[in-house]
Amino acid sequence: MEIKYRDLILPNGLQVIISENHTLPTAAVNLWYHVGSKNEQIGKTGFAHLFEHIMFEGSKNHDTGFFQAIEKLGASLNGSTNSDRTNYWENFPSNYLEYILWLESDRMGFLLEAFDQKKFDTEKDVVKNERRQSYENRPYGMSHLVLQELIYPNPHPYHWPTIGYHEDLDSANLNDVKDF
Repeated sequence: MEIKYRDLILPNGLQVIISENHTLPTAAVNLWYHVGSKNEQIGKTGFAHLFEHIMFEGSKNHDTGFFQAIEKLGASLNGSTNSDRTNYWENFPSNYLEYILWLESDRMGFLLEAFDQKKFDTEKDVVKNERRQSYENRPYGMSHLVLQELIYPNPHPYHWPTIGYHEDLDSANLNDVKDF
C-alpha cells in the first residue's frame, strides 16, 4: 500500500506533511515537537512530560481547556512524550480543520502567556499521580524504570524516566518549567 503525501517546509521552519484522503469527512492532525526527556537536566526531570500536560490547559487566545474545546466538536485527542519527542494528535470532522490548526498555532506561540501557578500545581500533581498509577502501584511497574537506569548510565539523557522523579517535580517551580 502506498500513501501519497506532500512534505513542505514553511518559512518559519515548521515541517508539514500532508496526506489527503477524501473518503470520509474526517481529518487528523498529529503535531510533533522534537523535545523529550533527553532535553532535560539532571535534577529537573519530568519537565517534557509535564509540559505535555500543560499544553492542554489553554493559551493566550483560548484560555480554557483544550480537551473541552475539541471534544465538543465530536473529536478525540491526546498527547504523548518519550525521550526524543512530544506529540499531540486530534481526529475530528474535517470542517473543523482550520479551527484545530488555529488552536494548535495559538498554543504553540502563546502558551506561556496563559500559564499560571494554579495550572502548574494542578498538572504537577496529575503527573505525579500518573507516575504512581503507571509504575509505582503496579506489580513490576518499576522494573522498566530500573532497567532504563541500568542500560543508560548517568549522565546519559535516556537515564531518567520520561515521567521524571518525584523529588524533581516537587522541587520544580513555575519559572523552571517556563525556562524549559
